[in-house]
Amino acid sequence: MEEFSLLISYMQKHDMKNYHIYGMGAALVDTEIEVDDAFLLANGVDKGLMTLVDVDRRNQLMDSLKGHLVHARRASGGSGANTIIAARYFGSDVFYSCRVANDEYGDFYLQDMSHAGVDTCDQDENNEGITGKCLVMVTPDAERSMNTYLGISETLSARELDVEAIKASEYLYIEGYLVSSDVSRAATIKAKKIAEENGVKTSLSLSDPGIVTFFREGMEEMIGEGVDLLFCNEDEAMAWAMTDDIDIAISALRSIAKTFVITRGARGALVFDGTQELHIPAKKVKAVDSNGAGDMFAGAFLHGLTAGYGFQKAGELACAAAAEVVSGYGPRLAAEKHKVILQQVICPE
Repeated sequence: MEEFSLLISYMQKHDMKNYHIYGMGAALVDTEIEVDDAFLLANGVDKGLMTLVDVDRRNQLMDSLKGHLVHARRASGGSGANTIIAARYFGSDVFYSCRVANDEYGDFYLQDMSHAGVDTCDQDENNEGITGKCLVMVTPDAERSMNTYLGISETLSARELDVEAIKASEYLYIEGYLVSSDVSRAATIKAKKIAEENGVKTSLSLSDPGIVTFFREGMEEMIGEGVDLLFCNEDEAMAWAMTDDIDIAISALRSIAKTFVITRGARGALVFDGTQELHIPAKKVKAVDSNGAGDMFAGAFLHGLTAGYGFQKAGELACAAAAEVVSGYGPRLAAEKHKVILQQVICPE
């Protein structure tokens, strides 16, 4: 009887629901705080990059920030999670695979994701360890410098994959940061294989120039024979192509992705739809915090494609959403703001 009930529960959760996007990424509780360049210099923080740190280094930084933490903001995050939440707020049905520990931060993370309407993989109640955390330091020029302690998220593995949810999705979205862990990289490769065997399109973000440079072999392994859609910014594209010429970078991306997007900050985005290059202008805003801009772009773009808007409109939606993110603090927007942006871009009066 119990086995029958479990089967019914499983069928209700999976067989009766399709997803637009299935995401995979690190589960990190973000703490964002404003600092100045002098703080970064004094504490040896690499400006504008994501740096992996151990627990001792994180504690050292937190001690240096003690007098400022009253102004800090906390939210469930990680690059992939920000993307998936954005897509959900725009109206996509989404699923997210991640790993958290059985601790206060893990409980907070799962509750925050559930509140956003994101379905997540089951977590082992015996997950001992520490939930991942990311300290996001934002300077007055809107640049963000991230120091990430992966914690238990570093052990995201194939156990956290929901095979039926992958099969029931239109797109698989992989956060490039997962390349830094052998076990997580193996999980992405397995997920990608499942997707390809079941006609699910694959998408990947290069995530960070440092990740591309220092984990190149692993990234090549994740990409395999190519992906359907690749997201990157100009620095990441040129790091991949090992060049300072954007045209050479574009040519290199064509060899690994059927379609791709290169975000260009205030200059908008270059979108390759498989046939032609589309140049999407950016919405002019005063940038105060670039944290989450690329994540928001990917979430809005994926929503646009799965909603049938096409590459041009998806790019316009993504640029508009990214502009809203950088004009305020934090990597995400309030849920209701997504509806406003959608109306302005897709159904303007």
